[in-house]
Amino acid sequence: MNPAPRRQGLLVDDDPLYARTLQRALERRGLQIAVAHDVVQATALAEALRPDFALVDLKLGAESGLSLVAPLRALRADMRILLVTGYASVATAVEAIKRGADNYLPKPTTVETILRALADDEGEADGETGVEVEETMTPLSRLEWEHIQQALQDSGGNISAAARLLGMHRRSLQRKLAKRPGRERPLAPDAHG
Repeated sequence: MNPAPRRQGLLVDDDPLYARTLQRALERRGLQIAVAHDVVQATALAEALRPDFALVDLKLGAESGLSLVAPLRALRADMRILLVTGYASVATAVEAIKRGADNYLPKPTTVETILRALADDEGEADGETGVEVEETMTPLSRLEWEHIQQALQDSGGNISAAARLLGMHRRSLQRKLAKRPGRERPLAPDAHG
């Protein structure tokens, strides 16, 4: 009796440490994972492997993971495409689904959440993990903080420019930043890509 073939996945994330960590965690769950760090590499790997699913980070350096959704869908209509991002917003979630993504997960996310999202519409209902996972959402304060950090990063750390991007008064932004001691400056890019 031959063992069932392992599901092949493509993980696209520009943070090598995060990608390697997630790759190992998913492979421990019995999946086969190829990793790409940019759109060109992801497209080449997808064409060669024709994976069962793809986990795509929204921000890939200067590129957008949204640009990969249509080409991946064209390669394989039944491919599960999950967009994963540390900069979750309703607008990008809607855009991802409009472009053909199957799901949209905010970072940080768990392997169980990813597996459950991959199992959706396949009747597996978490059959691969055997783990009950509590449904939780990213707190609004966390999303706001990440949005502020993105604006600060996009404006080169300039508080006035970041406040304009966010549509708020500079002093209001300074008060929000003061609530998080030691975090007055923008955070360095991290694994929440």
